[in-house]
Amino acid sequence: MIRESLCIFSVRLSEAKFATRWKKNKQFFRWLIFKESLCTFMPFYCCQSLLVADREAEDMNYYRNANKDVAPRNSFRHRIVTKEMAFYCFDILAMHLGLYHHQEAPWPNFPNDEFPLFVTWKIGQDHRLRGCIGTFTAMRLHKGLREYTLSSALRDSRFSPVTKDELAYLFCSVSVLTNFEENVNCLDWEIGVHGIRIEFYNDKGHKRTATYLPEVAKEQGWNQIETIDSLLRKGGFKGTITQDVRNSIKVTRYQSEKVTVDYKEYLASKQCT
Repeated sequence: MIRESLCIFSVRLSEAKFATRWKKNKQFFRWLIFKESLCTFMPFYCCQSLLVADREAEDMNYYRNANKDVAPRNSFRHRIVTKEMAFYCFDILAMHLGLYHHQEAPWPNFPNDEFPLFVTWKIGQDHRLRGCIGTFTAMRLHKGLREYTLSSALRDSRFSPVTKDELAYLFCSVSVLTNFEENVNCLDWEIGVHGIRIEFYNDKGHKRTATYLPEVAKEQGWNQIETIDSLLRKGGFKGTITQDVRNSIKVTRYQSEKVTVDYKEYLASKQCT
């Protein structure tokens, strides 16, 4: 490239004149050579930079929207939750309670994508709630299910820790949360379809939050106002609940995919492996 730049001038000048010009105009020649190099390499460099930036933006959009829309570009929406996730939760809890002698649970047989999630334990023929804890922060499913399996079974402050004797009567549900929509009206959600999360400030000015998964209002037979009022109480609101109070809360609605297995189904899955 340098040779080509110099040839442009050597054609027009004799060797002597060129040598003289070089001595007098070194800065000019250096600038010209730099310009020629820039014109050759810059389009390629810019193109590559734009391609990399475009790929990075696409990746960021994928992870940013992972919890909102899991429909691929061909509009086929794949299912996220599988029974293997609930089987894995049973593995984690059973090992913690000393049912198995090996040190670690089997490796999870499902993808390790990032999603907000909840783990719910119920017990008995009447499916009484035994523990439910989760997170609205997207976590890798393997780590998130390990963590919230034990948190929901052992550290839900509403209940005593699950014991080994209860294991055979348990039902485990895994809920993966998707399609979050913020700042909706307190009545702009559908019972049995949407879960809701509320934020409000109590009388001491502290921010409080509370949530119900999509199935809760339907199971309890509540309408929308009863659900909102119950959430306010769950979040620690002590005052009189008026329509102004309801209108002042921040509401986020979301949807979930849920799978439930009982202990018998879990044992059957162990025998098949």
